[in-house]
Amino acid sequence: MSAAKVSGTACSGPEFSRPVEASTIGAEPRAITVTATDEERRRLAGRFRLAAIGRLEAELRLVRRGEAIHADGTASGEAVQHCVVTGDPVPVALDVPIAVRFVADAPAAGPEEEIELSAEDLDTLPVEDGRIDLGELVAESFALALDPYPRAPNADAALAAATPNGSTGGGAFAALAALRGRMPPAD
Repeated sequence: MSAAKVSGTACSGPEFSRPVEASTIGAEPRAITVTATDEERRRLAGRFRLAAIGRLEAELRLVRRGEAIHADGTASGEAVQHCVVTGDPVPVALDVPIAVRFVADAPAAGPEEEIELSAEDLDTLPVEDGRIDLGELVAESFALALDPYPRAPNADAALAAATPNGSTGGGAFAALAALRGRMPPAD
C-alpha cells in the first residue's frame, strides 16, 4: 500500500479542502493522512458554531472497486462546544469511523421527482469534477459525530435553579403541571 500526505491551503469553497484526483486512485490501496491547519480549524469552528477545534486529522485508505472509490479510516479531533443550558465550554475528543464510497456524478432529480435510496446509497458521495474532497469528508464526519445538545457538568444545577420546585426536566409542560396545584380552581 502506498502512503501519501495531502496538504496545502484550502481551496475556495470548503474551509478544509483536500481534493484528490479520482483518476489517481487505483485497485492498490492508498493510505492518505489529512490534517487541518490552525486557520482551517478556526474557520470550521465558525461554520459548525463551536468555541474551538483544537485538532482535526484523519488516516484514510482509498481503493477503487469497479467504478467506485472506497474511503475508510478514522477521523480524530478535539473541539470545544457550548453547553445548550449554560453556554459554558464543553470539551470533546472524538474518534470517528469513516466508511464511504464515491461514485461518478449521478443525474440530479427534478424538483417534483422522488428518489428512493437503498441502504448502500446512504454512505455514497459524488465524485465532483473528477475529484473527491477528503478534507470536506473529514470535516462533515467529525461535525456529524458531535453531540447536538452538549451539556456542561453544571447544566442540571442551572436548570434546577431556573425552574419551579427545582425540577430538572419536562420543560414548559412540567413547569405548568407544577403550578397546577397552586392555582385556585376555575369557576
